[in-house]
Amino acid sequence: MISVKSAAQLDKMRAAGALLYDVLQRIREVIRPGETTAAIDAFAEEIIRRGGATPSFLHYRGYPASICASVDDVVVHGIPTDREALCEGSILSVDCGLVLDGWQADSAFTVGVGDVAPELNRLIQVTERCFFEGARAARQGQRVGDIGHAVQRLAEENGYGVIRDLTGHGIGRAMHEDPAVPNFGEPGRGARLKAGMTLAVEPMISMGGWQVREEEDGWTIRTLDRSPCAHYEHTIALRAEGPPEILTLPGFVWEDGP
Repeated sequence: MISVKSAAQLDKMRAAGALLYDVLQRIREVIRPGETTAAIDAFAEEIIRRGGATPSFLHYRGYPASICASVDDVVVHGIPTDREALCEGSILSVDCGLVLDGWQADSAFTVGVGDVAPELNRLIQVTERCFFEGARAARQGQRVGDIGHAVQRLAEENGYGVIRDLTGHGIGRAMHEDPAVPNFGEPGRGARLKAGMTLAVEPMISMGGWQVREEEDGWTIRTLDRSPCAHYEHTIALRAEGPPEILTLPGFVWEDGP
């Protein structure tokens, strides 16, 4: 069932989103060659709890960490480790969620580790643009397929693959709520969008094909062709008019208005 949040509930989610934004900004500052993803995970948990929240991911269906740390061809769900340090020239996707006062926030970004090749920077930039294209399509009266179509069109225009086996999702008191929000699709198809709906829109864009495989740990998902993949996500709230509010990007204003 798709839930529509009240103004008071959106205020709660706005507070959770603002805290997660601060957490991810702090995480960005400690990503460097030689750092381990386990150390980044421990840092993330510490600042989440210091903010009065709890990590959404920790122990969720048995997941052992507070962040997902996905390097290079890992699409999502990379488990932090202290066995291998980050290498110059890699890309790292960090996905993180928290619960504050009973309400969830979920966000992800991809960043280069040190100096990275221009083609990897371009992949990261286009993936971020795919999010904003998709989010802009999330308007009252539109449909879920309009979001996915916008993401897919921009990614494929740039020669990239859109991961199809993983989707965005509704979010609220639970981390995963209805509806699923694919990053591909046909305009005018899927659930109708309404003001007060809250969604996690999260393009996962690969430099190669869209097929993926799951590792034996039951979590780590890689591109099948081992091509690099980027991930960018925010939690959004649909409004009665115009594009949505981005709850995990406080203060953001759409440059060209509604």
